[in-house]
Amino acid sequence: MFDINGWELLLLGLLAIVILGPERLPEYAAKFGKFVRQARTMADRAKQQLKDEMGPEFSDVDWRAYDPRQYDPRKIVRDALSSPPEEAEPDPVVDKPVSAPRWHDPTVPTPWDTEAT
Repeated sequence: MFDINGWELLLLGLLAIVILGPERLPEYAAKFGKFVRQARTMADRAKQQLKDEMGPEFSDVDWRAYDPRQYDPRKIVRDALSSPPEEAEPDPVVDKPVSAPRWHDPTVPTPWDTEAT
């Protein structure tokens, strides 16, 4: 979120020690710890509320399977190009003969859905 690496965090800590001084640093460290605990509690409550509202059917979903970071696009393309094309059975819905296209008759009013807007 903040894109802070280890060295920058260390530099911020040293800067806080210098600016706050040894007399005020324990007070601000305690406030920061309290803030972190409150943020963690709020996140846990939000997570629990989300689970309660979504219901039991979403409790067994493996959310890690949907993590986009696990997919390597190079591997996906390599596998798609290296595997032979699968011979699919003809689909009766897709492979049925195409009938003449239906054109709109200008004498008939266009269908209107009152709930669409």
